[in-house]
Amino acid sequence: MNHSDRVAAFIALGQRLQHLSGDELADLVRRARNSNTWFDEPNVTAAVQGVAELLTEDTLRTWASRYPTEPEQARRVGVVMAGNIPLVGFHDLLCVLISGHYLLAKPSADDKVLMTWIAQELTTLEPRFAERISFVERLNEADAFIATGSNNTARYFEYYFSKKPNLIRRNRTSLAILTGEETADTLAALGRDIFQYYGLGCRNVSKLYVPENYSFSPLLDALQPWERVLTHNRYQNNYDYNKSILLVNNVPHYDNGFLLLNEAAPLVSPISVLHYGRYTSEVDLVDQLTDAAEQIQCIVSDGGRYAGSFAFGQAQSPKVTDYADGVDTMAFLAEIV
Repeated sequence: MNHSDRVAAFIALGQRLQHLSGDELADLVRRARNSNTWFDEPNVTAAVQGVAELLTEDTLRTWASRYPTEPEQARRVGVVMAGNIPLVGFHDLLCVLISGHYLLAKPSADDKVLMTWIAQELTTLEPRFAERISFVERLNEADAFIATGSNNTARYFEYYFSKKPNLIRRNRTSLAILTGEETADTLAALGRDIFQYYGLGCRNVSKLYVPENYSFSPLLDALQPWERVLTHNRYQNNYDYNKSILLVNNVPHYDNGFLLLNEAAPLVSPISVLHYGRYTSEVDLVDQLTDAAEQIQCIVSDGGRYAGSFAFGQAQSPKVTDYADGVDTMAFLAEIV
């Protein structure tokens, strides 16, 4: 199977995902949610649609053409996949297979249903991929590794995978920059960056940077349509718990009934909580973002006005070229010998 065959198979997969029937999608959601209750219909649907958008023909061919069509030698690449949001490991699967290597995937138990399903869809369209995809419990046979996990597990990965080529990812999160000049519509768009996937993804905004004397009322009003997150009992439980902690400890905060905002230094916030910090000037903002750079996955701002940032509402719509942690996975795979 050559490079052209592999690209064509993924294009066909994208078309397949775009035309899933209602019954097929409903069955997929049912099975995914039975395994992980965070994976409900809106979020599984969004993830499937996001993958389909990555695989549009022009997008995929342009991206794939930037890299070598065949590896110097096809290797077995072990991939430890995260499972915090639906199909989060798909981009690594895509990169390993498009680059011409063999995939040894260790999916998270939280996302195993969706990852095995999409691999099966791919092999149904292109049976020759069956010999290139293996789901395994141990990665002893791998020649190189890609692993995603917490900062603690990253240290474990670095120790055990140190003797072979490896790409290790750690905890990251995403931030939003506000100026106080945003309209109600742009603030409403920010809601998707905060609430999609219930805030569980590294591309979810977990902290705001706001100017001194910023008024939160317009933001809290604009986010009101996302009150529906409370219909998920696990989100409701997190909200109730975190609210009680803030109240018991007399921590000043804002509360719109389903989201808690408090001023805090950490970039990562608990589910249902959004941290914020203040900046006094553009220079101060740049200094704070520079200090936090190693922990940032992406930044959103109104219209993407800040260099390298996404427009509000776009954090959860990465392009195929938006690599996790900013490290080019395809370039890493091309260098494996």
